[in-house]
Amino acid sequence: MGWATWHLRGAVMGASAFVTQCTCDTPPEPTPSAPATPSVAAEAASEGPIVLYLPDAGVVVPPEEIRPGAPPRGRCPADMVNVAGRYCIDRYEARLVDVEKGRRVSPYYHPTQGSTAATFKSWEDLRFTMGDKEYQRLPLPAPPFFQLSTRFDVRAVSEANVVPNGYLSGLVAETACKNAGKRLCTEEEWVTACRGDADRKFPYGETFEPGRCNVLRGVHPAAILHGSASLGHLDPRLNHFTYEGRPLLHATGTTPDCVSRWADDGIYDMVGNLDEWIDDEQGAFLGGFYARNTKEGCQSKITAHPRAYYDYSLGVRCCL
Repeated sequence: MGWATWHLRGAVMGASAFVTQCTCDTPPEPTPSAPATPSVAAEAASEGPIVLYLPDAGVVVPPEEIRPGAPPRGRCPADMVNVAGRYCIDRYEARLVDVEKGRRVSPYYHPTQGSTAATFKSWEDLRFTMGDKEYQRLPLPAPPFFQLSTRFDVRAVSEANVVPNGYLSGLVAETACKNAGKRLCTEEEWVTACRGDADRKFPYGETFEPGRCNVLRGVHPAAILHGSASLGHLDPRLNHFTYEGRPLLHATGTTPDCVSRWADDGIYDMVGNLDEWIDDEQGAFLGGFYARNTKEGCQSKITAHPRAYYDYSLGVRCCL
């Protein structure tokens, strides 16, 4: 048995043991090795209820002006929403670009060069070790080559109609906000913004209504791909396919009934889509993601993981 094979099997066995202590399973990453060059685009998926969802790729975003400190009284940058004249919050969940050149960072990998390369390499094999053969052949989304081969820093961008970045640790989320001249929101800021100026449990009202926000979807991508919702939470394919005609992870701003209203403006997807890291030394994220079994709305909170933790369900939006 070769070293790489032994290491990958050890990672899977370790992940199975970890499930009993953790709300979700994250297999340890193997030691990075020389990355393989990805294909230009992922292949089309096989026929059936699940097809690959291919987002925008290779979009270059020019660096934005850094805005340190608090915003001017009563004013917010164009990509943010004013919350009661007290602070600003991103209108959308963040997508990430690299700081140096503004290149789009794949939303399907932990956004560091080492983690992306290791995950891309390991899951080329791991996907064939679990789940139904029909889904094993679904290809991995290919990250841009710079993300596999070059060290980079990331910056958060608030923009409509893009796939937001999952797989974020609290540490990377904090850095991405700082590099945008912003910061992580406090819990009080985040919950207040989510409840809107009408101060309601959900962005749309006081009572849970199925389908209004992208949460409690009733289907878990790991259960489909791996045969268990507790396995393989670093698989790059988890947020990358549609189910019954719709992507499980929605593009930003495309869930029109899930808007937290502030005057004539609104904040999208504070409930559902991705859980979002907040400023908490012990590690905490809010809001629920698309497959989380919660009806807590703006009060949904998870504190089971340290800030270094990451999986497919975790994203961020920034405050100022």
